[in-house]
Amino acid sequence: MASSVRRYLADLNGTPCREGLYARLLREIEAPLLREVLAWSDGNQSRAAEVLGIHRATLRKKLRELGIV
Repeated sequence: MASSVRRYLADLNGTPCREGLYARLLREIEAPLLREVLAWSDGNQSRAAEVLGIHRATLRKKLRELGIV
């Protein structure tokens, strides 16, 4: 994981992230992560939320915000 972060930082090549690196990475990773976990759980949101370690209502809110369901 650390090597991926270093590679990502190198790819930025000193270009500043207006929204901040944390927000940018979260934005890029969150939707694919949620899609994959939902696929893994066969669409079972309760199971997906449990695996992610978040409340089911939080998962549903994130899915709605990201336009996934």
